[in-house]
Amino acid sequence: MRLGETRLTVEPLVLHVDLKREAVPAFDRYPFSIPSIRRLERIVLHPEVTVIVGENGSGKSTFVEAVAIAAGFNAEGGSANFRFRSRPSHSELHRYIRLVRRRPLRHGFFLRAESFFNFATNIEELDREPAAAPRIIDSYGGSSLHEQSHGESFMALLHNRFGPGGFYVLDEPEAALSPRNQVRAVGRIRELARVGAQFLIATHSPIFTAYPGAFVYEFNPTKEPPINRIEWENADHVQVLREFLTTSQVAKP
Repeated sequence: MRLGETRLTVEPLVLHVDLKREAVPAFDRYPFSIPSIRRLERIVLHPEVTVIVGENGSGKSTFVEAVAIAAGFNAEGGSANFRFRSRPSHSELHRYIRLVRRRPLRHGFFLRAESFFNFATNIEELDREPAAAPRIIDSYGGSSLHEQSHGESFMALLHNRFGPGGFYVLDEPEAALSPRNQVRAVGRIRELARVGAQFLIATHSPIFTAYPGAFVYEFNPTKEPPINRIEWENADHVQVLREFLTTSQVAKP
């Protein structure tokens, strides 16, 4: 499926992500049996923000994880310089996708909400080892990520570690963030995008999905085709939230 091939005025770091279909060993085994992956051909990325939405099990996290690994980032989160492993759980999809890039990716990060604790622990372990270089945590604001709330540590990452011209893959970043901090995070993402950073985000959050001008792709195995580029207001989680706020007794005075 070739999606999002709209003419863009700004060229992204990563132009598009292709599935090397001719190399796939079998489409009846995981992860290629996931409908969205089985039908995948090419997804064109927006130069600023591309958002992947879909229900649990739709393949969105599997897809962004594979992109992150193919970009050279650690499978459990971090940059290319991290190599910690707790329990290998990533799929083999990264071996079969191709990132078509405008230039080499010099820096970036994979923010994986479910393993961020392990990432923070690895920083502390590395900083305990004798080294002539500055502490790693100094690149993340100087304060232990474990000594901050989950949301505070995410925001410290966004403000201290993310920078201009990087490629950033975020898997469900809303997991630790209040709605107010989600708005702040989107503001920070926009600041970085204006200086050349590019983001790929898998999310259930209507706030992250509402990034101005973002390409939004829905992974939905019940639809044909199972991947579609949609408008923000047509995302399922936006419609569910709107219906809840309209009909729930909680929302009534």
